[in-house]
Amino acid sequence: MVRRDRRNQDGRRADKTTGRNAWWLAVAGVLLVAASLRAQSVPPPSAAVSNSPYDAEAEGSLHWQLTYNLLGHGAFPSPYEGANSFQSRKETRGSLSTTLFAGHRLWKGAEGYLDLEATAGSGLSGVYGLLSPPNGETYRVSSSSLKGYVARAYLRQIWSFGGRREGVEDDQNQIAGWIPSRRLVLTAGKFSVTDFFDRNRYAGDPRTQFNNWSLWANTAWDYPADTRGYTWGLVLELAWDQWAVRLGSFMEPAEANGMSLDHRISHAHGDAIELEHRQRLAGRDGAIRFLLYENHARMGSYREALLRDPASPDVTATREAGRTKWGLGLNLEQAISQHAGLFMRAGWNNGKTETWAFTEVDRTISAGLSVDGTRWGRPADHAGIGCAVNGLSGDHRAYLAAGGLGFELGDGRLSYAPERVVDTYYSWAFSPHFALSVEVQRYTNPGANASRGPVTVYGLRLHSEF
Repeated sequence: MVRRDRRNQDGRRADKTTGRNAWWLAVAGVLLVAASLRAQSVPPPSAAVSNSPYDAEAEGSLHWQLTYNLLGHGAFPSPYEGANSFQSRKETRGSLSTTLFAGHRLWKGAEGYLDLEATAGSGLSGVYGLLSPPNGETYRVSSSSLKGYVARAYLRQIWSFGGRREGVEDDQNQIAGWIPSRRLVLTAGKFSVTDFFDRNRYAGDPRTQFNNWSLWANTAWDYPADTRGYTWGLVLELAWDQWAVRLGSFMEPAEANGMSLDHRISHAHGDAIELEHRQRLAGRDGAIRFLLYENHARMGSYREALLRDPASPDVTATREAGRTKWGLGLNLEQAISQHAGLFMRAGWNNGKTETWAFTEVDRTISAGLSVDGTRWGRPADHAGIGCAVNGLSGDHRAYLAAGGLGFELGDGRLSYAPERVVDTYYSWAFSPHFALSVEVQRYTNPGANASRGPVTVYGLRLHSEF
């Protein structure tokens, strides 16, 4: 992510050759997608009725996306600012990401995926000063110049236990075909934890849906990731018709908000378990998911930092191996018509140790509505409105009030009040492969500080995918 300027140091070391290679990566992606579309113009054979979930399936999947975000805000009231404040003066920033998604069937029940990505740009105020930043793509940007890297590289093995056949559409990191409704799936490699956990059909993709972090993820879950949002790990999923349970274990960064992962896995790792139930209410699809997680890393303690130096606490000076952070999450989605759906998330963590990978949120709740444009004659368009309330634990707010710095927050003092955000967007699909979105995000108590704001962030997003 460019999440913060100090994270960008690695990105600034990239030489001109890396930048040129990234551009060639993007060009190659376009050419490969064009070739794939040509190949897909040949009709596939019809699916045969069989007990095997792998009959008449596509051999692979190839997709490409490009997303450009431009966000800005005007000046807003602020009696003071600190080292990690959201800037009160007028500001505009942009970000770019482009990704090639490739997948292929290997042997019976096995799939392999490789995603190549290039990113550039920066977040507003260096992604400082807000509990829930406004640009979801700045979780993947790590350099002011375009830089390419391997985003995902993982294997997936499916074992069938029967049940009915469920259709799978061709999509990014998804191969068209069938899967059994009763199955065991093992995934191993490099990916984003949110590829498998905390998913939501109405609020889960900042490239096409809500951009605010609290509306595409559970921001109280400090999920393991490097500065681009990826990590290495294992996910085991057992699906049994309407029920599913997922277990995952993932590598943590070697330092807070860091790019390098800690290879001392016995001392540094994040674990998660999620229980999912899919249901139909009034004939409409919905799902509920419960999440429990625990992270282990060399984290600092807010309370210990205050005890050591009440006048100038520094949580980084209290880091010790073996520290843990644990939390809970709830995720709901429910269709209310063929063209609209509701969503809700809630999250909590114990808030005793410093944030290590995602956001400084300790408590969150969000909800909203998503609709497509069928009613006004534009079925490919979609729009949404959502709101979120984010808060801090007692130890965390006391640390910030004493002048402490986190990796997102640090106004130098704190008049605590939960940060509130309202986010609304409209996505106009002006061609089958391109969409332009306009978005408005309104923050009250930015950075959980009642002395600052309110502030409104405006955004434009261009998205293309093949």
